[in-house]
Amino acid sequence: MNKSELINAVAKSADMSRKDAEKAVTTAVDAMVAALKNGEKVQIVGFGGFEVKERAARAARNPRTGEEIQIDASRSVSFKPGKALKDELNA
Repeated sequence: MNKSELINAVAKSADMSRKDAEKAVTTAVDAMVAALKNGEKVQIVGFGGFEVKERAARAARNPRTGEEIQIDASRSVSFKPGKALKDELNA
């Protein structure tokens, strides 16, 4: 499911216009991104949680040439599904 399909599903499920559903989905995503940028966790009960993980700089090897390269430190988002989501998927 992509963002457009999500917007259509929200519009249909909530009986609202596609324009209002797009605004709601976009606002929710923007709020989650802003919270993650500030280092906060985003917990959605029944669904799961998003958290920013720090990755340290490290050395790696180019598999084609064998040359050693440096990979810069970075931040990435991890998702941990909640119990209700796991139970729903395994039902």
